[in-house]
Amino acid sequence: MNIAISNASEKPIYQQLFEQISAQILKGELENGYCLPPIRQAAQELSISVITVKKAWEELERSGLINTIKGKGCFVAELSSERKLQIRDEMILKQMLLDTSYYKSFGLTLDEVLEMLKNVY
Repeated sequence: MNIAISNASEKPIYQQLFEQISAQILKGELENGYCLPPIRQAAQELSISVITVKKAWEELERSGLINTIKGKGCFVAELSSERKLQIRDEMILKQMLLDTSYYKSFGLTLDEVLEMLKNVY
C-alpha cells in the first residue's frame, strides 16, 4: 500500500487516504483479500490521527471496497472486474457532478471546460 498524504491539499486527509486506497483497489494494485494495516498502525506510519484513518476505513467499507472481520482486520472485498469498473464509474460520476456544478457557477461552457481539461490532462 503506497500512500502520500499532503497537508497542503484542500482535501481532508481522510479523503486523500480513501481516494488513494480506492484507486489502488480498483486498479488491482491491492488484490481481493488483501489485509489493510490495522488502524493504529496505519495512523502511526502515516503520522496522522487514528480517528482520520478510522474515518477513511469506514468510508471504504461503506463504498463496498473493504470488509471488516471483527478480531481479524479489514480486507479488500472480493470484487469482480465488472464490479470494480462499476464502483469506479460511480465514484468518477459523483466527482464529475460536483466539478460540473463548480464550472457552471463560473459560467463556463462545455467547450471551455473541455479545452481546459485537454490542457491539464
